[in-house]
Amino acid sequence: MVLVVAEEVRDAIDARRPVVALESTIIAHGLPRPRNLQVALELEDAVRREGAVPATIAVLDGRPHVGLDKEQVERVANEDGIRKLGHRDLPLAVAAGASGATTVSATALLAARAGVRVFATGGLGGVHREWTVTQDESADLGLLARTRITVVCAGVKSILDVPATLQRLETLGVAVAGYGTDRFPGFYLADSGHPVDWTLRSPEEAADVMRAQDALDGPESALIVANPVPEAEQLDPDLHARVLAEALHACEQAGVTGQAVTPFLLDHLVRHTDGASLSANLAAVRGNVRLAARIAAAWTRA
Repeated sequence: MVLVVAEEVRDAIDARRPVVALESTIIAHGLPRPRNLQVALELEDAVRREGAVPATIAVLDGRPHVGLDKEQVERVANEDGIRKLGHRDLPLAVAAGASGATTVSATALLAARAGVRVFATGGLGGVHREWTVTQDESADLGLLARTRITVVCAGVKSILDVPATLQRLETLGVAVAGYGTDRFPGFYLADSGHPVDWTLRSPEEAADVMRAQDALDGPESALIVANPVPEAEQLDPDLHARVLAEALHACEQAGVTGQAVTPFLLDHLVRHTDGASLSANLAAVRGNVRLAARIAAAWTRA
């Protein structure tokens, strides 16, 4: 088996103790050095404080790892040339002996293959604006439609077409529930402006849904637990609307397309909100990690 599962993670899975998968793209590509390493270790520590085992996922020298030691986390954070890997890139990276940080789709796939049921991230990818022209849609959606994993996130990135993404998730049969809210979060914002049909109010309720998924034996699709960033820590909605409109215009003027659009827009938001968007992003991720650990604990108590 090409998958390398850390001993601590494997022992926890075998003993049915809570484990939380964490992506590595935020470490290699989402934050500047040295803050990226500080945040990576902080998130792992937050999982441990909730009584769960962190399983940060990455590909190193062509070997997918579920669970990294401190030296490996430092490598992902500091090594130049770490690639960004979606699930489609995994066989190419393995065959080439490449190293890469995993996106939502690659992390979810590898976590599920290792037997990890709960995954915490910031915001999902989704349907891009101007989809009718570009046909640009994140690989996250299709992968989650066929992978049995619970993803705790702050909705989808607000630079995307949120209602189209929600519609696409419905079409794909991916279950979506707000956590403590009947509104779909907007990544930097507590409320994207769109409702959700279902609300979960405790980790135990989320675990009940996971058990129901298994009992029904339906399609191997994910459960998305949409956990809003606290309103006190969200990006100011007026500032968000203004800067996002400017970012979209700048992106069009610069002729940026394809995979370059998301990093362009996110970088514009960080620079033109004086880092406030990054602060909101990190607040959301921290909350998602804590909730994911509590859901994993409720799941393993069954």
